Amino acid sequence: QVQLVESGGGLVQPGGSLRLSCAASGYIFSSYGMRWYRQAPGKQRELVAAITSAGSTNYADSVKGRFTISRDKGKNAVYLQMNSLKPEDTAVYYCNTYPSFGVWGQGTQVTVSS
Repeated sequence: QVQLVESGGGLVQPGGSLRLSCAASGYIFSSYGMRWYRQAPGKQRELVAAITSAGSTNYADSVKGRFTISRDKGKNAVYLQMNSLKPEDTAVYYCNTYPSFGVWGQGTQVTVSS
């Protein structure tokens, strides 16, 4: 049974940093890519960052240069380091596999506000 558990969100001032974590279980972690998505109130879920099983990364233009995705195969975990946060980064953040099993975690709320 695939499980994805996000953590690390919170309230941060503009310009601040947060590190999100995603603990994955129930499948062969090293064989799948991982992605971080976010969903702001009233908006569709959007792809933020992706990392392949080989470690190649890709980012949405809106976060390029500010966010860094990484993975630890030994811990079955993926991370999102978010720096220089802006109010428009406020959203619930989710991780998922690629390809997806159709399972989503509960997400973690990130609020950027002064």
